[in-house]
Amino acid sequence: MADLLRDMIIRAELSPGARIVERALCEQMQVSRTPLREALKLLEAEGLVELSQNRGARIMSFTPAEASSLFEVIAGLESLAAEVAASRMTPEDLARIEDLHARMRAHYERREKDPYFALNSAIHDMIVRCSANPILIATHAGLMLRARRGRYMAIIDPLRWDEAVGEHDALLDALRSRDGDAARRVWRRHLIRTGETVCAVLATTTAPSAIPDPD
Repeated sequence: MADLLRDMIIRAELSPGARIVERALCEQMQVSRTPLREALKLLEAEGLVELSQNRGARIMSFTPAEASSLFEVIAGLESLAAEVAASRMTPEDLARIEDLHARMRAHYERREKDPYFALNSAIHDMIVRCSANPILIATHAGLMLRARRGRYMAIIDPLRWDEAVGEHDALLDALRSRDGDAARRVWRRHLIRTGETVCAVLATTTAPSAIPDPD
């Protein structure tokens, strides 16, 4: 249940700032309110949902200022991960990234957004794991629940989507060459540009009005 709700938030099927109408969601998912409320408590701990005793639950807003700060930090973390991963990753790690990249590119060519995004996220996570730095890995994991919502927004812009795939190509070239400096520079630009795109999308998006609970 929590996984499904998280995906709906990431894909903006549940819009930032909107109230969660429990009865409607229960009917849509064909579940009782107990598992839904347990899932909402978990998402509250992840910073995706706000629970209020008087007003129920709502999706946490995602502002341009928050996105800018968030992606500034993520750009630093992931670019460092790419730099050290270039020398620390095993041949098997590189082969796995090559495979993920090839499959991601196939979905990109067919403009299949959701499977593309899943593989894109797997590549980002794999680069971080290949850093073999447990503190970096744990810090990154704590930020990604909110950042994934932003990264999904970035591929709404078709020009940015094209640009992002080119940046993934460039990263793979740097990893093949074991060029940590090039990997760091490419990946930092990639994440900074993603953050800029997310901010632009958020700046043109009007926050939704609260939806009254039929109760």
